[in-house]
Amino acid sequence: MSEEKSLNFIEEIIEEDLKNGKYKSILTRFPPEPNGYLHIGHAKSICLNFGLGIKYGGKTNLRFDDTNPVTEDTEYVDSIKDDIRWLGFEWANEFYASDYFDTLYEYAVKLIGKGLAYVDDSSSDEIAALKGTPTEPGKDNRYRSRTIEENLQLFADMKAGKYQDGEKVLRAKIDMAHPNMLMRDPILYRIKHAHHHRTGDKWCIYPMYDFAHGQSDSIENITHSICTLEFIPHRELYDWLIEKLEIFPSHQYEFARLNMTYTVMSKRRLLQLVNEGHVTGWDDPRMPTISAFRRKGYTAAAIRDFCDRIGIAKRENFIDLSLLEFCLREDLNKTARRVMAVLDPVKLIIDNYEDGKVEELTTENGPDESMGTRIVPFSKELWIEREDFMEVPAKKWFRLAPGAMVRLKSAYIVQCDSFVKDGNGNITEIHCSYFPQTKSGMDDGSISVKGTIHWVSAAHAAEAEVRLYDRLFTMENPMDAEGDFKDTINPNSLEVIHNAYIEPSLLNAKLDDRYQFIRKGYFCLDKDSTENKLVFNRTVTLKDAWAKEAKKN
Repeated sequence: MSEEKSLNFIEEIIEEDLKNGKYKSILTRFPPEPNGYLHIGHAKSICLNFGLGIKYGGKTNLRFDDTNPVTEDTEYVDSIKDDIRWLGFEWANEFYASDYFDTLYEYAVKLIGKGLAYVDDSSSDEIAALKGTPTEPGKDNRYRSRTIEENLQLFADMKAGKYQDGEKVLRAKIDMAHPNMLMRDPILYRIKHAHHHRTGDKWCIYPMYDFAHGQSDSIENITHSICTLEFIPHRELYDWLIEKLEIFPSHQYEFARLNMTYTVMSKRRLLQLVNEGHVTGWDDPRMPTISAFRRKGYTAAAIRDFCDRIGIAKRENFIDLSLLEFCLREDLNKTARRVMAVLDPVKLIIDNYEDGKVEELTTENGPDESMGTRIVPFSKELWIEREDFMEVPAKKWFRLAPGAMVRLKSAYIVQCDSFVKDGNGNITEIHCSYFPQTKSGMDDGSISVKGTIHWVSAAHAAEAEVRLYDRLFTMENPMDAEGDFKDTINPNSLEVIHNAYIEPSLLNAKLDDRYQFIRKGYFCLDKDSTENKLVFNRTVTLKDAWAKEAKKN
Protein backbone atom coordinates (compact mmCIF):
# COMPACT_ATOMS: atom_id res chain seq x y z
CA MET A 1 0.00 0.00 0.00
CA SER A 2 1.50 3.33 -1.08
CA GLU A 3 1.76 6.15 1.41
CA GLU A 4 -0.53 9.05 0.60
CA LYS A 5 1.42 12.20 -0.20
CA SER A 6 0.69 15.14 2.09
CA LEU A 7 -0.79 18.30 0.63
CA ASN A 8 1.39 21.32 -0.08
CA PHE A 9 0.28 24.65 1.36
CA ILE A 10 -1.38 25.81 -1.87
CA GLU A 11 -3.38 22.57 -2.13
CA GLU A 12 -4.49 23.10 1.48
CA ILE A 13 -5.73 26.62 0.60
CA ILE A 14 -7.58 25.36 -2.47
CA GLU A 15 -9.23 22.49 -0.62
CA GLU A 16 -10.38 24.86 2.10
CA ASP A 17 -11.71 27.35 -0.50
CA LEU A 18 -13.69 24.60 -2.26
CA LYS A 19 -14.91 23.10 1.02
CA ASN A 20 -16.32 26.38 2.35
CA GLY A 21 -17.89 27.29 -0.99
CA LYS A 22 -15.68 30.28 -1.76
CA TYR A 23 -15.35 28.92 -5.31
CA LYS A 24 -17.28 26.23 -7.16
CA SER A 25 -14.20 25.46 -9.26
CA ILE A 26 -10.67 26.80 -9.53
CA LEU A 27 -9.03 28.66 -12.38
CA THR A 28 -5.24 29.10 -12.43
CA ARG A 29 -2.98 30.67 -15.05
CA PHE A 30 0.55 30.47 -16.36
CA PRO A 31 1.65 34.00 -17.37
CA PRO A 32 5.04 33.95 -19.16
CA GLU A 33 6.55 37.04 -20.70
CA PRO A 34 7.45 36.19 -24.34
CA ASN A 35 10.96 37.64 -24.12
CA GLY A 36 12.97 34.41 -24.04
CA TYR A 37 12.75 30.65 -23.82
CA LEU A 38 11.27 28.88 -20.81
CA HIS A 39 13.70 27.18 -18.41
CA ILE A 40 13.45 24.40 -15.84
CA GLY A 41 12.24 26.91 -13.23
CA HIS A 42 9.24 27.68 -15.44
CA ALA A 43 8.62 23.94 -15.73
CA LYS A 44 8.03 23.87 -11.97
CA SER A 45 5.45 26.66 -12.30
CA ILE A 46 3.81 24.97 -15.31
CA CYS A 47 3.52 21.64 -13.49
CA LEU A 48 2.13 23.41 -10.42
CA ASN A 49 -0.49 25.57 -12.17
CA PHE A 50 -1.66 22.98 -14.68
CA GLY A 51 -1.36 20.18 -12.13
CA LEU A 52 -3.67 22.01 -9.69
CA GLY A 53 -6.22 22.53 -12.45
CA ILE A 54 -6.17 18.82 -13.28
CA LYS A 55 -6.21 17.64 -9.65
CA TYR A 56 -9.19 19.77 -8.62
CA GLY A 57 -11.21 19.52 -11.82
CA GLY A 58 -10.53 23.15 -12.71
CA LYS A 59 -8.85 24.85 -15.63
CA THR A 60 -5.65 26.73 -16.42
CA ASN A 61 -5.25 29.67 -18.79
CA LEU A 62 -2.13 30.49 -20.74
CA ARG A 63 -1.68 34.24 -20.74
CA PHE A 64 1.27 35.97 -22.34
CA ASP A 65 2.41 39.01 -20.39
CA ASP A 66 3.22 41.01 -23.52
CA THR A 67 3.39 44.53 -22.09
CA ASN A 68 6.95 45.31 -23.23
CA PRO A 69 7.07 45.48 -27.04
CA VAL A 70 10.83 46.11 -27.12
CA THR A 71 11.84 42.64 -25.85
CA GLU A 72 8.99 40.41 -27.05
CA ASP A 73 8.70 38.29 -30.16
CA THR A 74 6.35 35.73 -31.71
CA GLU A 75 9.31 33.29 -31.82
CA TYR A 76 9.17 33.15 -28.03
CA VAL A 77 5.38 32.81 -28.04
CA ASP A 78 5.61 29.75 -30.31
CA SER A 79 8.43 28.15 -28.31
CA ILE A 80 6.52 28.62 -25.03
CA LYS A 81 3.40 26.94 -26.41
CA ASP A 82 5.50 24.10 -27.80
CA ASP A 83 7.24 23.58 -24.44
CA ILE A 84 3.97 23.46 -22.48
CA ARG A 85 2.45 20.92 -24.87
CA TRP A 86 5.63 18.84 -24.80
CA LEU A 87 5.44 18.73 -20.99
CA GLY A 88 2.00 17.18 -21.41
CA PHE A 89 -0.37 20.06 -20.67
CA GLU A 90 -3.10 21.90 -22.58
CA TRP A 91 -4.54 25.27 -21.61
CA ALA A 92 -8.23 26.11 -21.38
CA ASN A 93 -7.85 29.53 -23.00
CA GLU A 94 -5.02 31.40 -24.69
CA PHE A 95 -4.91 35.06 -23.74
CA TYR A 96 -2.52 37.99 -24.01
CA ALA A 97 -2.22 40.96 -21.70
CA SER A 98 -2.47 42.97 -24.94
CA ASP A 99 -6.05 41.61 -25.31
CA TYR A 100 -6.91 43.81 -22.36
CA PHE A 101 -5.12 47.03 -23.33
CA ASP A 102 -8.41 48.87 -23.92
CA THR A 103 -9.86 47.66 -20.62
CA LEU A 104 -6.66 48.42 -18.72
CA TYR A 105 -6.67 51.93 -20.15
CA GLU A 106 -10.25 52.41 -18.92
CA TYR A 107 -9.18 51.08 -15.50
CA ALA A 108 -6.42 53.70 -15.40
CA VAL A 109 -8.90 56.42 -16.34
CA LYS A 110 -11.18 55.19 -13.52
CA LEU A 111 -8.32 55.49 -10.99
CA ILE A 112 -7.58 59.02 -12.20
CA GLY A 113 -11.27 59.87 -11.86
CA LYS A 114 -11.18 58.67 -8.26
CA GLY A 115 -8.16 60.86 -7.54
CA LEU A 116 -6.02 57.73 -7.18
CA ALA A 117 -3.58 58.25 -10.09
CA TYR A 118 -1.71 61.17 -11.61
CA VAL A 119 0.57 62.01 -14.53
CA ASP A 120 4.14 62.68 -13.47
CA ASP A 121 6.64 64.61 -15.65
CA SER A 122 9.61 63.67 -13.46
CA SER A 123 12.60 61.81 -14.87
CA SER A 124 13.38 58.32 -13.57
CA ASP A 125 16.26 59.77 -11.56
CA GLU A 126 13.98 62.38 -9.98
CA ILE A 127 11.38 59.74 -9.13
CA ALA A 128 14.05 57.56 -7.51
CA ALA A 129 15.47 60.50 -5.52
CA LEU A 130 12.07 61.30 -3.98
CA LYS A 131 11.14 57.71 -3.23
CA GLY A 132 13.10 57.59 0.04
CA THR A 133 14.64 54.47 1.59
CA PRO A 134 13.30 51.55 3.61
CA THR A 135 13.97 53.63 6.74
CA GLU A 136 13.14 57.09 5.37
CA PRO A 137 9.80 58.18 3.88
CA GLY A 138 9.58 59.47 0.34
CA LYS A 139 8.48 62.97 -0.60
CA ASP A 140 5.60 64.25 -2.71
CA ASN A 141 6.60 66.01 -5.91
CA ARG A 142 4.95 69.01 -7.50
CA TYR A 143 3.00 66.95 -10.04
CA ARG A 144 1.19 64.93 -7.39
CA SER A 145 -1.28 67.74 -6.76
CA ARG A 146 -2.53 67.97 -10.34
CA THR A 147 -6.30 68.09 -10.68
CA ILE A 148 -8.32 65.14 -11.89
CA GLU A 149 -9.26 67.06 -15.06
CA GLU A 150 -5.65 67.90 -15.82
CA ASN A 151 -4.54 64.29 -15.28
CA LEU A 152 -7.31 62.96 -17.50
CA GLN A 153 -6.30 65.30 -20.31
CA LEU A 154 -2.57 64.56 -19.94
CA PHE A 155 -3.19 60.81 -19.90
CA ALA A 156 -5.33 61.08 -23.03
CA ASP A 157 -2.51 63.08 -24.65
CA MET A 158 -0.03 60.38 -23.67
CA LYS A 159 -2.23 57.81 -25.39
CA ALA A 160 -2.52 60.06 -28.44
CA GLY A 161 1.28 60.09 -28.87
CA LYS A 162 1.89 63.74 -28.02
CA TYR A 163 4.90 62.98 -25.83
CA GLN A 164 8.24 61.25 -26.23
CA ASP A 165 9.46 58.12 -24.44
CA GLY A 166 10.20 58.88 -20.80
CA GLU A 167 8.61 62.32 -20.92
CA LYS A 168 5.70 61.36 -18.67
CA VAL A 169 4.42 58.40 -16.66
CA LEU A 170 1.17 57.58 -14.91
CA ARG A 171 1.56 56.78 -11.21
CA ALA A 172 -0.81 55.46 -8.59
CA LYS A 173 -1.50 57.99 -5.83
CA ILE A 174 -1.10 55.97 -2.64
CA ASP A 175 1.34 57.07 0.09
CA MET A 176 4.92 58.30 -0.31
CA ALA A 177 5.59 57.39 3.33
CA HIS A 178 4.27 53.83 3.03
CA PRO A 179 6.50 51.21 4.76
CA ASN A 180 6.29 49.05 1.59
CA MET A 181 8.33 51.00 -0.94
CA LEU A 182 6.39 49.45 -3.82
CA MET A 183 3.35 51.32 -2.52
CA ARG A 184 5.05 54.71 -2.81
CA ASP A 185 3.14 55.84 -5.88
CA PRO A 186 4.18 53.02 -8.24
CA ILE A 187 4.30 53.65 -11.99
CA LEU A 188 1.27 52.23 -13.81
CA TYR A 189 1.94 53.33 -17.41
CA ARG A 190 4.99 54.42 -19.39
CA ILE A 191 5.43 55.79 -22.90
CA LYS A 192 7.06 53.45 -25.45
CA HIS A 193 6.90 54.31 -29.13
CA ALA A 194 7.57 50.75 -30.28
CA HIS A 195 5.90 48.28 -32.61
CA HIS A 196 4.06 45.57 -30.70
CA HIS A 197 4.07 42.00 -32.02
CA ARG A 198 0.25 41.81 -31.79
CA THR A 199 -1.21 45.33 -31.56
CA GLY A 200 1.19 46.90 -34.06
CA ASP A 201 1.38 50.68 -33.65
CA LYS A 202 -2.02 51.16 -32.02
CA TRP A 203 -0.48 51.95 -28.63
CA CYS A 204 2.41 54.10 -27.54
CA ILE A 205 1.68 53.73 -23.83
CA TYR A 206 2.02 50.38 -22.12
CA PRO A 207 0.95 49.19 -18.65
CA MET A 208 3.59 48.10 -16.14
CA TYR A 209 3.58 44.51 -14.94
CA ASP A 210 2.08 45.43 -11.58
CA PHE A 211 -0.86 47.11 -13.26
CA ALA A 212 -1.46 44.53 -15.98
CA HIS A 213 -0.98 41.41 -13.89
CA GLY A 214 -3.64 41.61 -11.20
CA GLN A 215 -6.17 43.23 -13.47
CA SER A 216 -5.68 40.56 -16.13
CA ASP A 217 -6.19 37.92 -13.42
CA SER A 218 -9.39 39.66 -12.42
CA ILE A 219 -10.71 39.99 -15.98
CA GLU A 220 -10.25 36.23 -16.41
CA ASN A 221 -11.74 35.45 -12.95
CA ILE A 222 -8.55 33.68 -11.87
CA THR A 223 -9.18 32.21 -8.42
CA HIS A 224 -5.61 31.38 -7.40
CA SER A 225 -2.85 33.53 -8.90
CA ILE A 226 0.37 31.71 -8.04
CA CYS A 227 3.67 33.61 -8.20
CA THR A 228 7.19 33.12 -6.91
CA LEU A 229 8.42 34.57 -3.62
CA GLU A 230 9.93 37.74 -5.07
CA PHE A 231 6.36 38.95 -5.67
CA ILE A 232 5.42 38.95 -1.98
CA PRO A 233 6.01 42.74 -1.69
CA HIS A 234 3.84 43.22 -4.79
CA ARG A 235 0.81 41.50 -3.25
CA GLU A 236 -0.23 44.62 -1.34
CA LEU A 237 -0.38 46.63 -4.58
CA TYR A 238 -2.14 43.71 -6.32
CA ASP A 239 -4.89 43.81 -3.68
CA TRP A 240 -5.05 47.64 -3.56
CA LEU A 241 -5.66 47.98 -7.29
CA ILE A 242 -8.36 45.28 -7.31
CA GLU A 243 -10.07 46.90 -4.32
CA LYS A 244 -10.00 50.45 -5.73
CA LEU A 245 -11.17 49.31 -9.16
CA GLU A 246 -13.94 47.23 -7.56
CA ILE A 247 -13.32 44.24 -9.83
CA PHE A 248 -13.29 40.44 -9.31
CA PRO A 249 -11.06 39.71 -6.31
CA SER A 250 -8.36 37.37 -7.60
CA HIS A 251 -5.87 36.38 -4.90
CA GLN A 252 -2.10 36.03 -5.16
CA TYR A 253 -0.15 33.24 -3.46
CA GLU A 254 3.62 32.83 -3.48
CA PHE A 255 5.91 29.79 -3.57
CA ALA A 256 9.68 29.30 -3.72
CA ARG A 257 11.11 29.36 -7.23
CA LEU A 258 13.46 26.65 -8.40
CA ASN A 259 17.18 27.21 -7.92
CA MET A 260 19.32 24.39 -9.28
CA THR A 261 23.01 23.62 -8.91
CA TYR A 262 25.54 24.03 -11.75
CA THR A 263 23.38 26.46 -13.69
CA VAL A 264 21.90 29.96 -13.74
CA MET A 265 18.20 30.76 -14.12
CA SER A 266 18.25 34.45 -14.92
CA LYS A 267 16.96 35.16 -18.45
CA ARG A 268 19.37 38.08 -18.64
CA ARG A 269 22.36 35.86 -17.89
CA LEU A 270 21.14 33.10 -20.16
CA LEU A 271 20.88 35.69 -22.94
CA GLN A 272 24.49 36.67 -22.18
CA LEU A 273 25.61 33.07 -22.65
CA VAL A 274 23.84 32.96 -26.02
CA ASN A 275 24.91 36.38 -27.31
CA GLU A 276 28.55 35.95 -26.26
CA GLY A 277 28.83 32.53 -27.92
CA HIS A 278 29.44 30.44 -24.78
CA VAL A 279 26.65 28.19 -26.07
CA THR A 280 25.24 27.66 -29.55
CA GLY A 281 21.76 28.99 -28.77
CA TRP A 282 18.78 28.83 -26.40
CA ASP A 283 18.41 25.10 -27.04
CA ASP A 284 22.08 24.22 -26.57
CA PRO A 285 21.90 20.98 -24.50
CA ARG A 286 24.01 22.60 -21.76
CA MET A 287 21.38 25.31 -21.16
CA PRO A 288 18.65 24.94 -18.50
CA THR A 289 15.86 25.78 -20.97
CA ILE A 290 13.08 23.28 -21.56
CA SER A 291 13.93 23.20 -25.28
CA ALA A 292 17.57 22.44 -24.36
CA PHE A 293 16.58 19.58 -22.05
CA ARG A 294 14.34 18.23 -24.78
CA ARG A 295 17.11 18.42 -27.36
CA LYS A 296 19.47 16.70 -24.93
CA GLY A 297 17.08 13.78 -24.69
CA TYR A 298 15.22 14.45 -21.47
CA THR A 299 11.69 13.15 -21.28
CA ALA A 300 8.67 15.16 -20.22
CA ALA A 301 7.82 12.40 -17.72
CA ALA A 302 11.20 12.81 -16.00
CA ILE A 303 10.79 16.58 -15.66
CA ARG A 304 7.25 16.19 -14.30
CA ASP A 305 8.51 13.59 -11.80
CA PHE A 306 11.31 15.95 -10.75
CA CYS A 307 8.89 18.84 -10.21
CA ASP A 308 6.66 16.56 -8.16
CA ARG A 309 9.56 15.31 -6.01
CA ILE A 310 10.95 18.75 -5.13
CA GLY A 311 7.50 19.87 -4.01
CA ILE A 312 6.14 23.33 -3.31
CA ALA A 313 7.57 25.30 -0.41
CA LYS A 314 7.68 28.83 0.97
CA ARG A 315 11.45 28.87 1.52
CA GLU A 316 14.15 29.30 -1.14
CA ASN A 317 16.69 26.49 -1.48
CA PHE A 318 19.00 24.90 -4.02
CA ILE A 319 18.02 21.63 -5.66
CA ASP A 320 20.86 19.39 -6.78
CA LEU A 321 20.97 18.75 -10.53
CA SER A 322 21.69 15.12 -9.62
CA LEU A 323 18.06 14.72 -8.52
CA LEU A 324 16.83 15.72 -11.98
CA GLU A 325 19.32 13.28 -13.52
CA PHE A 326 18.11 10.56 -11.12
CA CYS A 327 14.51 11.10 -12.25
CA LEU A 328 15.68 10.89 -15.85
CA ARG A 329 17.61 7.65 -15.32
CA GLU A 330 14.57 6.16 -13.56
CA ASP A 331 12.43 6.88 -16.63
CA LEU A 332 14.95 6.02 -19.34
CA ASN A 333 15.92 2.77 -17.65
CA LYS A 334 12.34 1.60 -18.18
CA THR A 335 11.72 3.12 -21.62
CA ALA A 336 14.98 3.56 -23.57
CA ARG A 337 15.83 0.95 -26.19
CA ARG A 338 19.23 -0.77 -25.70
CA VAL A 339 21.59 -0.53 -28.66
CA MET A 340 25.30 -0.96 -29.33
CA ALA A 341 27.63 1.91 -30.20
CA VAL A 342 31.40 2.12 -29.94
CA LEU A 343 32.71 5.57 -29.10
CA ASP A 344 36.48 4.92 -28.94
CA PRO A 345 36.95 2.10 -31.43
CA VAL A 346 39.68 -0.45 -31.86
CA LYS A 347 39.49 -3.32 -34.37
CA LEU A 348 38.87 -6.87 -33.11
CA ILE A 349 39.53 -9.64 -35.63
CA ILE A 350 38.30 -13.20 -35.04
CA ASP A 351 40.97 -15.21 -36.84
CA ASN A 352 39.11 -18.53 -36.82
CA TYR A 353 35.84 -17.04 -38.08
CA GLU A 354 35.04 -17.69 -41.72
CA ASP A 355 35.98 -14.87 -44.14
CA GLY A 356 32.91 -13.18 -45.64
CA LYS A 357 30.50 -14.94 -43.27
CA VAL A 358 27.71 -12.81 -41.77
CA GLU A 359 25.39 -14.05 -39.02
CA GLU A 360 22.17 -12.41 -37.98
CA LEU A 361 22.06 -12.56 -34.21
CA THR A 362 19.06 -11.83 -32.01
CA THR A 363 19.43 -9.37 -29.14
CA GLU A 364 16.93 -7.85 -26.72
CA ASN A 365 15.73 -4.24 -27.05
CA GLY A 366 15.47 -3.72 -23.33
CA PRO A 367 15.04 -5.20 -19.87
CA ASP A 368 11.33 -5.72 -20.41
CA GLU A 369 10.31 -8.60 -22.71
CA SER A 370 7.52 -6.43 -24.12
CA MET A 371 10.20 -4.26 -25.76
CA GLY A 372 10.93 -7.19 -28.08
CA THR A 373 14.10 -8.13 -29.92
CA ARG A 374 16.03 -7.11 -33.02
CA ILE A 375 18.58 -8.55 -35.40
CA VAL A 376 22.22 -7.37 -35.40
CA PRO A 377 24.78 -8.47 -37.99
CA PHE A 378 27.93 -10.27 -36.83
CA SER A 379 31.12 -10.83 -38.83
CA LYS A 380 34.82 -11.61 -38.65
CA GLU A 381 35.89 -8.00 -37.97
CA LEU A 382 34.31 -5.99 -35.20
CA TRP A 383 34.75 -2.65 -33.47
CA ILE A 384 35.03 -2.72 -29.69
CA GLU A 385 35.77 -0.04 -27.08
CA ARG A 386 39.47 0.63 -26.61
CA GLU A 387 38.94 0.64 -22.85
CA ASP A 388 37.74 -2.98 -23.01
CA PHE A 389 41.29 -4.22 -23.70
CA MET A 390 44.23 -4.01 -21.32
CA GLU A 391 47.71 -5.10 -22.36
CA VAL A 392 48.71 -5.66 -18.75
CA PRO A 393 45.45 -6.44 -16.98
CA ALA A 394 44.70 -5.00 -13.56
CA LYS A 395 43.56 -7.12 -10.65
CA LYS A 396 39.95 -8.36 -11.08
CA TRP A 397 39.98 -7.38 -14.77
CA PHE A 398 37.16 -9.29 -16.49
CA ARG A 399 37.46 -7.91 -20.00
CA LEU A 400 39.94 -8.59 -22.80
CA ALA A 401 43.65 -9.06 -22.21
CA PRO A 402 46.30 -11.40 -23.67
CA GLY A 403 45.00 -14.94 -23.02
CA ALA A 404 41.80 -13.67 -21.39
CA MET A 405 38.26 -14.52 -22.48
CA VAL A 406 35.12 -12.41 -22.62
CA ARG A 407 31.60 -12.73 -24.01
CA LEU A 408 30.61 -10.55 -26.93
CA LYS A 409 27.08 -9.33 -26.16
CA SER A 410 24.43 -11.67 -27.74
CA ALA A 411 27.20 -13.44 -29.71
CA TYR A 412 30.13 -15.68 -28.71
CA ILE A 413 32.87 -16.04 -26.15
CA VAL A 414 36.25 -15.00 -27.59
CA GLN A 415 39.80 -15.32 -26.36
CA CYS A 416 42.55 -12.82 -27.06
CA ASP A 417 45.48 -14.46 -28.83
CA SER A 418 47.57 -11.44 -29.86
CA PHE A 419 47.48 -7.74 -30.65
CA VAL A 420 49.15 -5.28 -33.02
CA LYS A 421 50.64 -1.87 -32.23
CA ASP A 422 51.57 1.01 -34.49
CA GLY A 423 54.86 2.95 -34.41
CA ASN A 424 53.55 5.15 -31.56
CA GLY A 425 52.69 2.22 -29.36
CA ASN A 426 48.93 2.47 -29.93
CA ILE A 427 47.04 -0.78 -30.24
CA THR A 428 45.46 -1.02 -33.70
CA GLU A 429 44.23 -4.62 -33.81
CA ILE A 430 43.24 -7.28 -31.33
CA HIS A 431 43.26 -10.84 -32.64
CA CYS A 432 40.98 -13.41 -31.06
CA SER A 433 39.59 -16.90 -31.45
CA TYR A 434 35.92 -17.66 -30.94
CA PHE A 435 34.26 -20.77 -29.54
CA PRO A 436 31.35 -21.84 -31.77
CA GLN A 437 29.65 -23.80 -28.97
CA THR A 438 29.20 -20.60 -26.88
CA LYS A 439 26.69 -18.83 -29.14
CA SER A 440 24.21 -16.85 -27.04
CA GLY A 441 20.98 -18.80 -26.61
CA MET A 442 22.73 -22.03 -27.67
CA ASP A 443 25.66 -22.07 -25.23
CA ASP A 444 26.59 -25.60 -24.09
CA GLY A 445 28.01 -24.25 -20.80
CA SER A 446 31.49 -25.65 -21.41
CA ILE A 447 33.17 -22.26 -20.96
CA SER A 448 32.35 -19.71 -18.29
CA VAL A 449 33.40 -16.03 -18.28
CA LYS A 450 32.63 -13.11 -15.99
CA GLY A 451 32.77 -10.23 -18.44
CA THR A 452 30.52 -9.16 -21.35
CA ILE A 453 31.38 -6.36 -23.78
CA HIS A 454 29.50 -4.68 -26.62
CA TRP A 455 30.61 -4.46 -30.26
CA VAL A 456 29.50 -3.54 -33.78
CA SER A 457 30.29 -5.37 -36.99
CA ALA A 458 32.92 -3.37 -38.88
CA ALA A 459 31.40 -4.21 -42.28
CA HIS A 460 27.91 -3.06 -41.22
CA ALA A 461 28.62 -0.22 -38.80
CA ALA A 462 27.60 3.31 -39.59
CA GLU A 463 29.68 6.32 -38.57
CA ALA A 464 28.19 8.99 -36.34
CA GLU A 465 29.16 12.09 -34.44
CA VAL A 466 28.59 11.80 -30.71
CA ARG A 467 28.43 14.83 -28.40
CA LEU A 468 29.22 14.20 -24.77
CA TYR A 469 27.65 17.00 -22.75
CA ASP A 470 28.48 17.79 -19.15
CA ARG A 471 27.61 20.49 -16.64
CA LEU A 472 28.02 24.00 -18.03
CA PHE A 473 29.56 25.36 -14.81
CA THR A 474 32.14 23.94 -12.42
CA MET A 475 30.64 25.62 -9.34
CA GLU A 476 27.42 24.50 -7.68
CA ASN A 477 26.29 28.12 -7.59
CA PRO A 478 28.03 30.14 -10.32
CA MET A 479 26.63 33.34 -8.81
CA ASP A 480 28.85 32.76 -5.76
CA ALA A 481 31.97 33.25 -7.89
CA GLU A 482 34.18 36.13 -6.82
CA GLY A 483 34.44 37.52 -10.35
CA ASP A 484 32.15 37.13 -13.35
CA PHE A 485 29.84 34.10 -13.17
CA LYS A 486 31.09 33.17 -16.64
CA ASP A 487 34.55 32.57 -15.16
CA THR A 488 33.18 29.30 -13.77
CA ILE A 489 32.13 27.92 -17.18
CA ASN A 490 33.31 24.32 -17.48
CA PRO A 491 35.91 24.12 -20.31
CA ASN A 492 35.05 20.41 -20.67
CA SER A 493 31.28 20.84 -20.90
CA LEU A 494 31.31 19.39 -24.43
CA GLU A 495 33.45 16.64 -25.95
CA VAL A 496 32.78 15.81 -29.61
CA ILE A 497 33.56 12.35 -30.97
CA HIS A 498 33.61 12.60 -34.75
CA ASN A 499 33.95 8.94 -35.72
CA ALA A 500 31.95 6.71 -33.45
CA TYR A 501 30.55 3.46 -34.84
CA ILE A 502 26.90 2.55 -34.36
CA GLU A 503 24.89 -0.56 -35.14
CA PRO A 504 22.87 -0.30 -38.39
CA SER A 505 19.46 -0.17 -36.63
CA LEU A 506 20.33 3.37 -35.48
CA LEU A 507 20.20 4.56 -39.08
CA ASN A 508 16.41 4.64 -38.52
CA ALA A 509 16.65 6.73 -35.33
CA LYS A 510 14.07 9.50 -34.86
CA LEU A 511 14.38 12.73 -32.89
CA ASP A 512 11.98 11.66 -30.15
CA ASP A 513 13.54 8.21 -29.70
CA ARG A 514 15.65 7.56 -26.61
CA TYR A 515 18.45 4.99 -26.47
CA GLN A 516 20.81 3.45 -24.01
CA PHE A 517 24.15 2.91 -25.68
CA ILE A 518 24.97 -0.23 -23.71
CA ARG A 519 27.53 0.47 -20.96
CA LYS A 520 28.03 4.07 -22.17
CA GLY A 521 24.95 6.08 -21.16
CA TYR A 522 21.68 7.37 -22.57
CA PHE A 523 21.61 9.12 -25.94
CA CYS A 524 19.26 10.67 -28.48
CA LEU A 525 19.42 11.86 -32.06
CA ASP A 526 20.21 15.58 -32.48
CA LYS A 527 18.44 17.94 -34.87
CA ASP A 528 21.80 18.67 -36.58
CA SER A 529 21.67 15.17 -38.10
CA THR A 530 21.54 14.79 -41.86
CA GLU A 531 21.09 11.82 -44.21
CA ASN A 532 24.84 11.59 -44.57
CA LYS A 533 25.79 12.31 -40.97
CA LEU A 534 23.96 11.26 -37.81
CA VAL A 535 24.61 13.20 -34.61
CA PHE A 536 23.81 11.81 -31.17
CA ASN A 537 23.72 13.69 -27.86
CA ARG A 538 24.55 12.12 -24.54
CA THR A 539 21.49 12.69 -22.41
CA VAL A 540 22.91 11.44 -19.13
CA THR A 541 25.55 9.00 -17.95
CA LEU A 542 24.56 5.61 -16.52
CA LYS A 543 25.80 6.66 -13.08
CA ASP A 544 26.32 9.98 -11.31
CA ALA A 545 30.02 10.58 -11.96
CA TRP A 546 29.91 14.02 -10.31
CA ALA A 547 28.70 12.58 -7.01
CA LYS A 548 31.56 10.08 -7.12
CA GLU A 549 34.09 12.88 -7.69
CA ALA A 550 32.59 14.97 -4.90
CA LYS A 551 33.12 12.13 -2.43
CA LYS A 552 36.84 12.10 -3.29
CA ASN A 553 37.25 15.79 -2.42
